[in-house]
Amino acid sequence: MRRRNLPLDFLPHLPHCCTATTVPRRTSIAHDLAFAAAALLCAFCVRSDALPHFHSRLSALPRVTLWAWERREDLHTLDTHRFAIAYLDRTLTIGSIVVSQPRRDTLIIPAIASRIPVVRIETLPYVDLSDANRAEVVRQLLEVAAEPGISALQIDFDATRSQRAFYRALLTDLRRQLPANLPLSITALASWCSADDWLRTLPPEARPDEAVPMFFRMEPGRHPGDLETYNIREPLCLGSVGLSTTEPWPDNLAGKRLYIFPDNGWQKDSPADLIRRLP
Repeated sequence: MRRRNLPLDFLPHLPHCCTATTVPRRTSIAHDLAFAAAALLCAFCVRSDALPHFHSRLSALPRVTLWAWERREDLHTLDTHRFAIAYLDRTLTIGSIVVSQPRRDTLIIPAIASRIPVVRIETLPYVDLSDANRAEVVRQLLEVAAEPGISALQIDFDATRSQRAFYRALLTDLRRQLPANLPLSITALASWCSADDWLRTLPPEARPDEAVPMFFRMEPGRHPGDLETYNIREPLCLGSVGLSTTEPWPDNLAGKRLYIFPDNGWQKDSPADLIRRLP
């Protein structure tokens, strides 16, 4: 049987990580990327007046998403029907100003993979949560959202109580300017989804499509346990869960979208090994 060469996305030391490379083939890179982008746009065709909804906006993606953080990863053989990829695009550090650190390590993935760029937001002890800094963070997020062919945008921000008003305003500003058909995902401390109901206070115009409760490296005194025992109450958190390859997984994962972090990198924590572990 003749081997079919798949196009690859080669994501090097660039802010947007969008340079493409391909194994030898006759069709052009531009053709491949245009086809992939068109297919994704069709897959996420949503009315502009529709409210964010898990089933209507994210169900077209593979159920399992692999997080690719700040290390070199080669996932060119990934089964793109089974797995999506959420990769760290950049880290924004808010102090007196906002400093952007683009992804530094190479990521190699199939060009047809469902891609979710992740923006990590961190704060310094002397953080200035000003309107100007919020506007700069929103600008950076919109820059990432403009990357061609992405399937969604994810924000990773462990906002403290004193930073929640800033985060709420940021989400409101971002939602107002995001493309109507681009889903927005955020990570969430597990406590945000259970005892703490601050996500429920988000106005409709600020609500993301999902909040992913992080069931690994949890807050002191917490442990994964059973999702029902942990009492996940926030509706935004009911459709997905964040896990790691080396820590225990909670029960009752059936039907949920899974985001999985590789504690040892995907070269050692093989995606193939996940298949045997998936519920």
